[in-house]
Amino acid sequence: MSVLVAIPARYASTRYPGKPLVPLTGATGQKRSLIERSWRAAQAVSGVDRVVVATDDDRIRDACQAFGAEVVMTSSDCANGTERCAQVHARLASEHEIVVNLQGDAPLTPHWFVEDLVTGLRAAPDAGVATPVLRCDGAALNGFLADRRAGRVGGTTAVFAADHSAMYFSKEVVPFTSRTYADTDDTPVFHHVGVYAYRPDALAAYPQWPAGPLEQLEGLEQLRFMEHGRKVLCVEVQARGRQFWELNNPEDVPKLEAMMRDMGLE
Repeated sequence: MSVLVAIPARYASTRYPGKPLVPLTGATGQKRSLIERSWRAAQAVSGVDRVVVATDDDRIRDACQAFGAEVVMTSSDCANGTERCAQVHARLASEHEIVVNLQGDAPLTPHWFVEDLVTGLRAAPDAGVATPVLRCDGAALNGFLADRRAGRVGGTTAVFAADHSAMYFSKEVVPFTSRTYADTDDTPVFHHVGVYAYRPDALAAYPQWPAGPLEQLEGLEQLRFMEHGRKVLCVEVQARGRQFWELNNPEDVPKLEAMMRDMGLE
């Protein structure tokens, strides 16, 4: 099954305008933009036939073309990355059987997260979309809780059924637990990793549906599938000792740079 990876990137982020072009310094002192690092992460995924950046901004297009990325221009009316991916798939008139949405703010996404995600969707013919989840250790959970106490959104959490079909996603920390966890403890909380794999029919249907109340309240695009009765498969992935974080706020820049130094990522 052929795989297309689209990397949505917009300049006018509400929480962090210009985020895709923010430079991040790696372990060797090399500065590369967030979008270039995300593109490089996509290039490392095996079994992918094509990688494109999807944007509506000329500054992002020019920066991406300068480091060799293929760019597809999309409408500024796209409400989220999934709508942008739907436009990419339609405009390319591609026959790819799986489309992966690799968020442009997650440059530390390990290649096996995406590979395992595609494998999981292939094995679940009743699911139109799949997304990875990563069990939080105590350090990650305590970081989420600290962000929420400070009024920041540090990440998204997921709860799912025994068959791994999603029950809910939230920017709050769910499920609630009253226990205190040491940094190395396993916890019952799963971090939702902002990557999606879609079957083309589900992706094409998505822009035709109105955003539901839960999507609007949480600001989470994947809830639209659930509010319209589509199964979202949660694929559990393993960190394998790799640190992972998205760039959500300016405060996350030093955190990502420290992780890159620790992991020796240039």
